[in-house]
Amino acid sequence: MALADTERGVSNCGDSPFSEIIELNVGGQVYVTRHKTLVAVPDSLLWTMFSKKSPKELARDSKGRFFLDRDGFLFRYILDYLRDLNLVLPDYFPEKSRLQREADFFQLRDLAKRLSPRVSKDNSISEEISQSDTEEGAQQCGSSSTMETLRAMSVSGAMRSPSLDSRKSGYITIGYRGSYTIGRDIQTDAKFRRVARITVCGKTSLAKEVFGDTLNESRDPDRPPERYTSRYYLKYNFLEQAFDKLTEVGFHMVACSSTGTCAYTSNDPNEDKIWTSYTEYVFCRD
Repeated sequence: MALADTERGVSNCGDSPFSEIIELNVGGQVYVTRHKTLVAVPDSLLWTMFSKKSPKELARDSKGRFFLDRDGFLFRYILDYLRDLNLVLPDYFPEKSRLQREADFFQLRDLAKRLSPRVSKDNSISEEISQSDTEEGAQQCGSSSTMETLRAMSVSGAMRSPSLDSRKSGYITIGYRGSYTIGRDIQTDAKFRRVARITVCGKTSLAKEVFGDTLNESRDPDRPPERYTSRYYLKYNFLEQAFDKLTEVGFHMVACSSTGTCAYTSNDPNEDKIWTSYTEYVFCRD
């Protein structure tokens, strides 16, 4: 249906061969938007695609949607920016550098500039405020006392760690399923199998802050940053690595629990026992 509508040119876009409503497949994520939104920024990549090319020149998926092989999760912010040329991100957004890369790819120069880290006079990188911003704000106020106040705030802010100021409190639960075999000889060491998967439960923004690119989002890619999920898991299988990550950003363990079941591989009671267990560790940051 999407293919047929586009080729018929059912639109309110003047002489444009594209329909007014356009369906996109961006890295497996489907978006529906208006043609005028995609061409809102002249000379951008999307503007070139949807104003200088014909529908037949663009790649399609199996259902006729225009296909872009880019990050489908981050494209939502690209599309939000195109709607009103304003950028609004969550309070903590750990993928700003990746979003800047997407902005560069789509040739959105103003958006990429907003996302680039600012460098102060002492060559330190700050994403929140720079020396020039404080001076400009003070000049607009027209008060020397305001200037001194802002300078004092800037100095005190430099003495504090930005990561400590911006981080949020909350809980993250780490869970895993494991199995091991205990031999007939009780003195024999248990034979542990490798942990198959480590799951992560909690607020999406906290999970991304702690685990970053090691967090596999394929089971829940569209979860908003301030919502909760229990469908993430880690790309590695070492519990100690997950614990180290949590400790580095100020989390500490507050509770843990484990359940297990035992089964025989056969009816022979002399055979080795196979135990399976599920364990959860609850971490908190005040």
